[in-house]
Amino acid sequence: MAKRVLVVEDNELNLKLFCDLLRAHGHEVMPLRDGRDVLRQARDFRPDLVIMDIHLPHVSGVDLIISMKADGELSPVPIMAVTAYAGKGDEDRIRSAGADAYVSKPISVLRFVEQVNALL
Repeated sequence: MAKRVLVVEDNELNLKLFCDLLRAHGHEVMPLRDGRDVLRQARDFRPDLVIMDIHLPHVSGVDLIISMKADGELSPVPIMAVTAYAGKGDEDRIRSAGADAYVSKPISVLRFVEQVNALL
């Protein structure tokens, strides 16, 4: 059964890669480039999973994760954080914000798919 995945990513190539991979595995995808619309779009789309870039223009992916986990309607939705800036302590900080999984860029396609499958 197809799952609904909200993908929040400002990099066009990464967004296309993530969405193509998810569609190839039978999932319905909603791509978002602007994090400022995430809460409203997530409530409308009702995703089974959110893939969240951490470094977005206008708003931090960490702040969005915190907001989603504080929202009664969205809090049960698992979030997979994806970031190119994987520094020491970043994974702990991102997981403490509420992320259920953490993948660093450049992504391994196999690892990405495994993490998605583990969360769905």
